[in-house]
Amino acid sequence: MKKWLNRLGKTVVIGLAVILVLLGSGAIYEQVSVRKDLKSYTPSGKLYKVDGKNMHLYTGGQGDVTVVFASGWGTANPYVDFSPLYEKLAPHVKFAVYDRFGYGYSDTTDKKRNIDTITNEIHELLQVSGQKPPYLFVGHSLGSLETIRFAQKYPGEVKGIVMVDGGSPEYYYNDTAPVLDGFGKKLLIKTGVIRMLFHSDSVIESSRSIRNGLKFVPDDLKKIDLTASLLKLENANIQDELRQFKVNAKIVVDDKKPFPFPLTVLTSDYLGVKNDEWNKYEAEFTSWSLQAKQYVVKDTEHYIHQYRPDLVSDEILSLAK
Repeated sequence: MKKWLNRLGKTVVIGLAVILVLLGSGAIYEQVSVRKDLKSYTPSGKLYKVDGKNMHLYTGGQGDVTVVFASGWGTANPYVDFSPLYEKLAPHVKFAVYDRFGYGYSDTTDKKRNIDTITNEIHELLQVSGQKPPYLFVGHSLGSLETIRFAQKYPGEVKGIVMVDGGSPEYYYNDTAPVLDGFGKKLLIKTGVIRMLFHSDSVIESSRSIRNGLKFVPDDLKKIDLTASLLKLENANIQDELRQFKVNAKIVVDDKKPFPFPLTVLTSDYLGVKNDEWNKYEAEFTSWSLQAKQYVVKDTEHYIHQYRPDLVSDEILSLAK
């Protein structure tokens, strides 16, 4: 019995030593890969100082109206995500895609992701970069909160909002889903496991499935998207946004007054899979404007603009005119 216990003890020690070596090797692999990625991951637009940190803005187009894009939670590179809309918009309107802190090419910040802090940062970025209102905001998913809050704080600068499967503030405020800390995923990232998995084409394709496989995104931008995902996901700012969303939603709801400008709510049909609670709040989202309409977009998932960029562009231009 004693010999068996000694052997078991040695096996456990050897096993733990092997695990520690593998984890250490994976961590070194991840650090080396991150340094390599950062050398090629250069801003697509320009960096501007906002509260002492670098914040990224990509702009283009022409016209009297500027369309400002607010990405959803966890969308690592907004410049890539909204790219299917640029070509059609550019001849008619200006556009500006910002990266919140923690996203895209922007720095991370030590400031908590309170909705007023986020909104003030966006406003400052638009000012220091020389953008001129009126703005037409396009908000995807959780980006709906900052678009509405921006309009509440700076009503004279907004002429309309298009929600691309954006959740209503009431939906987020009443959401009872638990917020996970993501520790396990962070460990997989830090030890290079996630990066190694993304060497598989099937894993990459699976990760893009909710975005229609990035069907309308050029191959060079798909590479940027992959690099951004490996560099940005699970950072402190992105995680704090998730922790704060109920508090942020309450701030927006408590200041609710129907907007005088148009609001278009584009809602995904989730490829025919019903979600009664989401659909209920989407239909009620029109109460946020005196000039509101909702349109359910068939045969799409949550990233509607990756399925029907033509339709989304048309709705944006309709409000811009």
